[in-house]
Amino acid sequence: MERERPYVMSLAGLDPSGGAGLLADIKTFEAHKIYGLGVCTALTVQTDRHFLSVEWLPAGRIIAQAKPLLKKFAPVYCKIGIMADVPTLLEVVRALHVLRPGIRIILDPVLKASAGFNFHEAAQAGAWQAVLPYLYLLTPNYEEVLVLGGNRPHHDGQTAAVRLSRHCAVLLKGGHRPERLGWDTLYTADGEYNLPPGSQQVHAKHGSGCVLSAAITAQLALGHTLPVACTNGKAYTEKFLSSHSSLLGYHHL
Repeated sequence: MERERPYVMSLAGLDPSGGAGLLADIKTFEAHKIYGLGVCTALTVQTDRHFLSVEWLPAGRIIAQAKPLLKKFAPVYCKIGIMADVPTLLEVVRALHVLRPGIRIILDPVLKASAGFNFHEAAQAGAWQAVLPYLYLLTPNYEEVLVLGGNRPHHDGQTAAVRLSRHCAVLLKGGHRPERLGWDTLYTADGEYNLPPGSQQVHAKHGSGCVLSAAITAQLALGHTLPVACTNGKAYTEKFLSSHSSLLGYHHL
């Protein structure tokens, strides 16, 4: 009989296509032989190609879903995807730490306007700075890290990532990096780790960022260090990207 699997939690939006968000996270966890607990943060109307609308869940309903799961299963790692806005995110991460002291949160920031985010307002920018200390790992792409770093003059993505890593570890993804396309860099208090792209042919995929952050979360739950988890998570995501030529990928180790 198989031994009991580690538990992890995902807080993310419900994408009916199954390519991104909560369903993609659960598929990724299952492929890693990790038991995924799911909390819905938004109900979207979309396909793999077209985003039509979203109904956001307020912080209270998100926390209400998470509370009994955290009490019974006590996951050590939790991955978070889209939420309505930064104040909602802040309220949720604070509650997670109260409900499960020491929980390690991996945040995949989704900053697209179609998902309802606006980090340019002063109030939201201040709330975002308050979120960072509650995180274990932040996984922005190049464009997102510039926004999260405050769009400061003369800052490139690497400088912004280093600045953010004073609060939590940062994995700067390579999909949009102008100088090092495909290279990911992990910034931690212990140093900097460069993760080169693999050799296999990959295809653009709906939900690739969700899959990467979920794979890293699964690898951490399996007991790997953060650098190893990021390396293995990247390799898993590259398999996902090479699995099919359409926008929807297949999950397997």
